[in-house]
Amino acid sequence: MKKGLLIILSGPSGVGKGTIRKKIFKNKKLNLVYSISMTTRKPRKKEIPNVDYYFVSEDIFKENIKNDNFLEYCQFVGNYYGTPKDKVEQWIDNGKNVLLEIEINGANQVLSKVKGDNIVSIFLLPPSLEELEKRIRLRKSESEEVIKERLEKARREINKTEGYDYIVINDDLNRASKEISEIILNKLKNISK
Repeated sequence: MKKGLLIILSGPSGVGKGTIRKKIFKNKKLNLVYSISMTTRKPRKKEIPNVDYYFVSEDIFKENIKNDNFLEYCQFVGNYYGTPKDKVEQWIDNGKNVLLEIEINGANQVLSKVKGDNIVSIFLLPPSLEELEKRIRLRKSESEEVIKERLEKARREINKTEGYDYIVINDDLNRASKEISEIILNKLKNISK
């Protein structure tokens, strides 16, 4: 059986990674599986445990660190986030194309560990910092302090596109989703040759 593709979708908080993910998952030709991240933060409204995230205690998260069960992990605004390695490897071995929707430091960790033709990395940029702030505020899920932390981090991250295979600007949801779908399909054609 042919192995699947590992797809990294990264970019600053609030850039629209989750919205893009939901849109491209409608394209069945992509044969996508979403790599659910593990986190110690509380669920936001409309987030479903074991669908959007594995919501766990800090003790359980640290046990996974100890057992080397993360492709990447980090701590941000007081919470841990990580990608469980065992699930991703199992899906790829079964021919599924696994999408990692992760922040930039996590993407860099994965890119430093995973090599080969079966990986593609995409950096999603906002059309502007003003638009990014508007999107984060529209969530209405975080305190002003957390919003300011996210915006400051985004200002630093916007210039960290080096090392990614593709850069996509999320100025229009349909256009950006189509571009990302085409990137994935082209990569799949190239690795199947």
